[in-house]
Amino acid sequence: MFKSIALLGLLSLSFSSFAQEANYLTNKLMVKIKAGESLSETAHVKGVRNLFKNVYVVSTDNLYALEDDLKNDPAVIFFERSYTAPKQNIVQKGIVIETADKAGVGFNDPFASKVWSFLDSAAYGVSVNKAYANMTTQAQTTTIVAVVDTGVDYTHEDLKEVMWVNEKEIAGNKIDDDQNGYIDDVHGINTLSRDANGVASGNPMDTHSHGTHVSGTIAAKQNNGKGIAGIASNVKIMAVRAVPNDGDETDVNVVESYIYAAKNGAKLINCSFGKAVNEGGKIVSEAIDFIGTEYGTLVVAAAGNDSKNIDTNLTYPASYQNETLLVIAATASSGAMSSFSNFGLKNVDVAAPGSNIYSSVPGNRYASYSGTSMATPTTVGVLAEILSHYPKMSALQLKAHIMQTVTKVPSFATKMQSGGRIDLDRALNEQPPQL
Repeated sequence: MFKSIALLGLLSLSFSSFAQEANYLTNKLMVKIKAGESLSETAHVKGVRNLFKNVYVVSTDNLYALEDDLKNDPAVIFFERSYTAPKQNIVQKGIVIETADKAGVGFNDPFASKVWSFLDSAAYGVSVNKAYANMTTQAQTTTIVAVVDTGVDYTHEDLKEVMWVNEKEIAGNKIDDDQNGYIDDVHGINTLSRDANGVASGNPMDTHSHGTHVSGTIAAKQNNGKGIAGIASNVKIMAVRAVPNDGDETDVNVVESYIYAAKNGAKLINCSFGKAVNEGGKIVSEAIDFIGTEYGTLVVAAAGNDSKNIDTNLTYPASYQNETLLVIAATASSGAMSSFSNFGLKNVDVAAPGSNIYSSVPGNRYASYSGTSMATPTTVGVLAEILSHYPKMSALQLKAHIMQTVTKVPSFATKMQSGGRIDLDRALNEQPPQL
């Protein structure tokens, strides 16, 4: 389904620059069959693995012959190729930023003052400082957030204490201790590295920087005297590597990442990637519905960086119509929408700071990146903090609450459904309904 995919943290790389020819794996096919049925035997099926419910990924030595076979199989509802993008050079540009006055004022982390999104709504931030100063409730539970991205530097000084740990797995013993299908998945999985049986590895180390930057915005350890502070105070990051350094991730890896995350307790999935063309595929969208219904997981997706209306210039997954999908536009420190940000009254839900966002990068370093990729984890950090205070909220309630408690911006009224920028202080102090 994902034809032209790239990370959305870049001003220099946009959907419109992608090649338009279809690219797909020739040894994999995703197949949905009727409930209670099984695939007919064929010489072209070399392996079958369940993704979720009655959706399978089939390994084959002849994609086209297998497709011909499946066209006549009465058990098959539909099948899809696993699309990928042309390889892209991902060059993220650091930007020199000025320290924002009073940003990060409540934290002892030395670079917290550079995270301008912590400022109050009047200064065009998301009121992180104000929320912590005025907090009237306590975080009750830890929120698990899956970052489906280029991986995460789980040894980073500002992230190692907030990494999700699979307590049932013994690190390094090369055994699937918890029998969940993955070996040594202590902090997550890497769908880009597989064994001879096609099983994803348990090492989601970031070899790029994008996923580590996203993770720091959400969850960098607060008040540890190092680096920055993340927005959420009681959160764990599950690292799921599905995005290569050149941005050519496949549909099957995206779906597997979503299912793994939800099954292992992630209530939020940060999705900072997308594509400009959909080949008519349904399985990624069906996976979002499945994890929302079965596990109460909300997928939060970047709107994209083409300055386009994605109601008419569709972008995926952002333009899917899933109820448990929240789509994010980016704003600048001026209060306006970022010049690169996509928008859409129908398909974009809220806005959040995404220009010049300072966060962690691999090797105990820090840098400033821009993009709807950065607005998305800003939103996820706010959502994670809300959910830790109100853990009984469903995915739909959480989505509705964050949209209802935005700071309204008149110029956003025709750009997104909520017409505003997210606000942590309002969201925490205006108790969600039905709780």
